[in-house]
Amino acid sequence: MSTPRSVALERLAYTLAAPVLAVAPNLYPDSPVNQVVQLAGAAGVGGIVLAAKGEETGAGRKILRWAPLVLAAAVDVAAKHTLGWGPYWMDGLLAAGWAVAGYLVMPFSRHTRRRHRPALAAPVPQPVAVAALEPSVAQPDDGAGADLLTREARMMWERAGMPARTRVVKATRHSGMRVDLTLLLRASETGRPITGLSPEAVGAAFGVPAADVTLADVPVQPGRQGGPGWMEARITPEANARRRTAPTPQERWIDRVGGPKGGAPGSELVHKTRDEARGVTFYRAGMTDSTETPRIDLAKVCRALGLPEDDSCVFVLIDGSEFLISAFDEPPLSQIFAATRELLTPDAKGMYVCGFTITGQPVKTMVFQHDKNAAAHGLTLGVSRSGKTQFFAINMAAQSLAGQVVWLSTVRKDEKTTVLGKYIDRQGSNALWMARQLRAAKALCEIRAEMPWPHDGQPHDYKPGDPRCPYRQLNVYADEFMTAAQDGDFGEFIQKDGEDLTVTGLKYGIGFNPAGQSPFAHNGFSTEMKDNLRQNSRPVIFNMGSPGATRKAAEGTMENPYDVPTIPARYSRSEGSAIERAMRGEADPENGVSTGGVAVIVLDNGRAVLMRSLYADFDTDLSELFPDEVNRLTDYEISELEKRGLWFDWNEPVRPGEFWPEPDEDDDGEGRSRRRGGGGGKGGGGRGSKSGNRRSEQVASPRQALEAIKSLTEA
Repeated sequence: MSTPRSVALERLAYTLAAPVLAVAPNLYPDSPVNQVVQLAGAAGVGGIVLAAKGEETGAGRKILRWAPLVLAAAVDVAAKHTLGWGPYWMDGLLAAGWAVAGYLVMPFSRHTRRRHRPALAAPVPQPVAVAALEPSVAQPDDGAGADLLTREARMMWERAGMPARTRVVKATRHSGMRVDLTLLLRASETGRPITGLSPEAVGAAFGVPAADVTLADVPVQPGRQGGPGWMEARITPEANARRRTAPTPQERWIDRVGGPKGGAPGSELVHKTRDEARGVTFYRAGMTDSTETPRIDLAKVCRALGLPEDDSCVFVLIDGSEFLISAFDEPPLSQIFAATRELLTPDAKGMYVCGFTITGQPVKTMVFQHDKNAAAHGLTLGVSRSGKTQFFAINMAAQSLAGQVVWLSTVRKDEKTTVLGKYIDRQGSNALWMARQLRAAKALCEIRAEMPWPHDGQPHDYKPGDPRCPYRQLNVYADEFMTAAQDGDFGEFIQKDGEDLTVTGLKYGIGFNPAGQSPFAHNGFSTEMKDNLRQNSRPVIFNMGSPGATRKAAEGTMENPYDVPTIPARYSRSEGSAIERAMRGEADPENGVSTGGVAVIVLDNGRAVLMRSLYADFDTDLSELFPDEVNRLTDYEISELEKRGLWFDWNEPVRPGEFWPEPDEDDDGEGRSRRRGGGGGKGGGGRGSKSGNRRSEQVASPRQALEAIKSLTEA
């Protein structure tokens, strides 16, 4: 073990000074050497005195520091005052003893170290061997322990000036990639968040476009910190090049559909499936935030996915935060679903299949309300030739198969309603017939309210499916109700009685089924009437002339306006480019297919579903759909109606006083009505109106005059 330099020098000084202390006083008593030694001793005595009087700790250590000087001065004074070398060479022995004492004790070298630190020459205890710990990414390895990729990344990062005052903790290459990697970064100063780091700064450091850099937060993991002081940078030029040329369905959805400017912002694709048998591709997606409602622009989604957007082959179905986009090879609703007795026969809850959706699911509607223990209303809307009468046929067949009575009135006579008249109880085709029908149905409410049940002889409310009920459910149809409600003579009676029937008819087993081209109040549907129809039926809306009108009509029948499917005027398949045809001066192809029979049905939960209603072929015998015998009213009900003058051939002309009192001649000889109300005749059923005045005041042409004279003559 080597001797420290300070110890060796001190020992050398003692060895050289010892002869000087012995020889100098004897040979040169007046030499300056003696004076220097004595002055040094005096200084040592002063230092010892000050150290002894001081209040600080370590006085003994300070006294030992000054002891060699004081002892050297004492040896020098003793040698000077002895004769010669003194007895027994005492001067030499004292000098030698001083040198030996300093050589062995080394007071100055040993006690000048603070806190008694041992000299380097002293034995040092060996540290106990401890198992090496695995390096943690929480403390970055800046030495040779890092892998080659991490060291190269650190060199490039340092060459870029340590962007945002960050350090590279680790670099990880992506599986199967030559260039793509992920950098784990942390702030250079512990406890400082990373601020100011941008994709441009990372891209510049590694020579890639900023679009190929993605910055993300680092979650806290076992053995690794996280939070604002850490960040992850994904550098993916190789993957992005592949994504731009051949993206996966999920990547295409994220880039083109689910972005802020996409057709369904905030959504993600769950999976894409193909059904070859049905020729349809399904895209099931959902919102990344399950609390959000999908906002879908179907046209933008089609363009993003490369689908045709105007050929009635793409449909969307929304269910909470999820939605399904169905892309068919051929228009699915152009398929014909023939009506059969099996499909139209209601079950124990009064439900039967009235059509099929685009996905092939059966759609059901009701002939009575099992849950409410009441009859059911019906509301059917659509323009001419949209499929309303076809739906009437299957609905009437289902009601007849359930043992119910059906009446049908229309404003004008046509082939289909005449055919239906063969299979139902009553059918007529003018506004007067409709007014009489509604008036009789309203009177039936009064009759059934007092009609005793056979089991106890007491009247009860209607209970569908109860075999003890003495009467059958009655379903009153009013086609073109909007037009009839605006009739000059009977419109007010039709509107008032129809409104009353929707309010009071259900508890007496009478359902009202109006049809028309508008569900709004200014066209005959009062708010009270529409609310009762909506809550006690499943409204069916066929083509209303335009997608906007159809959507508005459907929303008018829904309690909460959900997204309403679109029904185009015709199915039009896209053929080629419209721009190229325009440049060549060619006509657009005529490939339209009618959407008759396609309807939106509003289900009980307020959701609108697109369906194709069952098809009843009027060119064939409809007897296969209807029961063998026509269901009719009971004899008791007919006799009560006859007592009120309401049961007769409703095709007859207006009877005297049937709707308004007969005019009396006043003093001026003019016919004036003194009606107390529209129901002043024995039939009742109407309210006060201006119809009586119309008879005498609205004669503005020879034809009207002839009609007025004819009615008076018939009276």
